[in-house]
Amino acid sequence: MNWVLVGLIGLTAGVVSGLFGVGGAILIIPGLVLLAGLSQHAAQGTSLGALLLPVGLLGALQYYKRGEVNIPYAAIIAVGLFLGALLGAKLAGSLSDTSLRRAFGGFLAVVAARLLFF
Repeated sequence: MNWVLVGLIGLTAGVVSGLFGVGGAILIIPGLVLLAGLSQHAAQGTSLGALLLPVGLLGALQYYKRGEVNIPYAAIIAVGLFLGALLGAKLAGSLSDTSLRRAFGGFLAVVAARLLFF
């Protein structure tokens, strides 16, 4: 079940990334902490491992040296990001600027409420 959950986190993060230009700190890390039960450090290391090499390589290497990167999860999330970003970017193209801005604000409010109160 965890493999499917991690795959869905990656796919969802890809869609959100394509829509709003965010993913790692907004969705992957909270998803891995709240849903997959990883520690904050392991979630951050795994998220960095899944991101594009120029963005996360140095940070991921530092987490990897401490044993805080789950490489299989990072690989699954990377595949989800690749496919989800394409879907999210296509979806974003069909929304107006106002709709996209409101959807992003609503998304951030939901994530913030989830992290603060649950």
